[in-house]
Amino acid sequence: MTELRVTQVRSAIGCKPKQRGTLRALGLRRIGMSNTLPDRPEIRGMIARVPHLINVEEVSNDETA
Repeated sequence: MTELRVTQVRSAIGCKPKQRGTLRALGLRRIGMSNTLPDRPEIRGMIARVPHLINVEEVSNDETA
């Protein structure tokens, strides 16, 4: 299962309230903060709303059981 590492790179000051809410929903509060989230359509939709404020990297989560 792949995961996404989302990092905030720009400030939310001056952004619309919905965009600030989206950052909070992604678990980001300040510049430089990162969060690892599952790669699901809901998360991809939130990322699509604030691409100018964040960087996204794919992280492969290899589970060997």
